[in-house]
Amino acid sequence: MSLRGAEAIQRADKVILRTACLPSAESVKGLGVEFQTLDGFYEKSRNWDTFTEKAVREIKRAAKNCNLCYCVDGGVSEDRIAGILIADGETEVIEGATKGAKAAAKAGLTCAYQSVSAYETDGALTLPLVVYDITDKSLAGDVKLVLTERFGNDAPACFLSNGEVKRIALFEMDRQSTYNEGTAVVVYGAPLLERKRFNLEDLIEILRRLRAPDGCPWDRVQTHKSIRINAIEEAYELVDAIDCDDPDKMCEEAGDVIMQAAFHTLMEEERGNFTLTDVLSGVCEKLITRHTHVFGADKAASAEGALSVWEKNKMTEKHQNTYSDSVNDVPYCFPALLRGQKVAKRMAKGGWNFQTPESCKTKFAEEAEELAAAVKSGDKTKIASEFGDLLMVLMHTAYMLGIDSEQALLDTVKKNAARYTEWERLVLADGKDVHNLTNEEWTAYYKKAKENVERA
Repeated sequence: MSLRGAEAIQRADKVILRTACLPSAESVKGLGVEFQTLDGFYEKSRNWDTFTEKAVREIKRAAKNCNLCYCVDGGVSEDRIAGILIADGETEVIEGATKGAKAAAKAGLTCAYQSVSAYETDGALTLPLVVYDITDKSLAGDVKLVLTERFGNDAPACFLSNGEVKRIALFEMDRQSTYNEGTAVVVYGAPLLERKRFNLEDLIEILRRLRAPDGCPWDRVQTHKSIRINAIEEAYELVDAIDCDDPDKMCEEAGDVIMQAAFHTLMEEERGNFTLTDVLSGVCEKLITRHTHVFGADKAASAEGALSVWEKNKMTEKHQNTYSDSVNDVPYCFPALLRGQKVAKRMAKGGWNFQTPESCKTKFAEEAEELAAAVKSGDKTKIASEFGDLLMVLMHTAYMLGIDSEQALLDTVKKNAARYTEWERLVLADGKDVHNLTNEEWTAYYKKAKENVERA
């Protein structure tokens, strides 16, 4: 306790301690002043929030028409009750030694660290880390789940309670014999190569090491252009893992996609253009500004409504004043069918679309006739152009019917590959050559293969 704190307690008309169950209460007893505590509210409260509400109410009641001094076990900044009282009115703050500082000193930390209450471990956490207010084994177990997920089961830690200072592995923090208001756990930092869990900053650090003069010769010479195709390949591999519904593969491939983004980000960091923080800030700001039905005044009662709000905000953000601006903004590097589908979708939003299935049928017949005429002419350029027109009609039709053209074709290719595999198996099983079948045999095997695949 500071001298100023002791003087404030002695001048007060009333003194309330958050708890008298810790050694910190002895310093108040030593002043010879009368006080009351909030210990009785613990047993009457269902949880920490309930306790806080009751405590604040009691302190405000007791403080009416008198000079009341509320004493916390640790720093004022660490106490939720004190925070509410300070925010609600004029309160003088006399800070003391924090719980985090006490624990850090006992654990031997001599560097910067993060300090949080056991009730507030749901935010961003970094090492070294001090967690205080671990009042019981159940809470210790809850906190352990959070910390081991973030830092790994075997992260080096220190358990502090009742004067005991004990080195432990992080997974052991809920396996100790004593817990109380003064219990804390300190999780130490570890060298990069000794860690089991990593974050985005670690990824960038690893890539910096690989790009360093004494790093990896291959990584050092890469450019945006030399590895651009890797981003596409990794994205497709992630999509394939999703299609296979393979969580382990999804986890691996998602990491590869993130690594590609981090690699390109680091290259631009080296050139002084932007950093990982700029990238993350940009995407977070985009999510907020485009979801104005969540973070703003717009309304959206359905997925379609939400998408409409997103598109409106996107056009505003990109300074797209017309639908043509949006159509021409579709990247040229997309696969043809995917780009065509996106263009068709944006054109449809701008009024260029079929109104009924019958109009789709009419336009398809028209384009089919033009393709037939081009084929008859033998002009390869004209044939390709008319075939493209026919595909574009199909993509517009798919959009009107709510069908994803890219996925529909992928599904059909997969289905036909399965049919062919079964068809070939049946032909070879009968000792025949796939190249020497009559039309009747070919059709019979096809029908059988189709039936077998559909039954599988």
